[in-house]
Amino acid sequence: MTEQLAHRELRNRSAEILRDVAAGASYEITNHGEVVALLTPPAPDGRLRVRRATVRRPFAEIRRARCAESTQSALDDLRAER
Repeated sequence: MTEQLAHRELRNRSAEILRDVAAGASYEITNHGEVVALLTPPAPDGRLRVRRATVRRPFAEIRRARCAESTQSALDDLRAER
């Protein structure tokens, strides 16, 4: 049985979880209760197992945002706050 694991728990226990996966365990990784990824050991032949995405949202549907400030200027401001 595949265990569900919140992404925060994966982050906090990554070394332990990766050891479990190397030993054959599988996990469903959740974000806000929704399964977003599967963490499983590689196939015995070393090939990756690829599964089609269940949700398709092309980048073309994302609305572009316009801003008077340049990206470089915004990054400079953020870096100055450190």
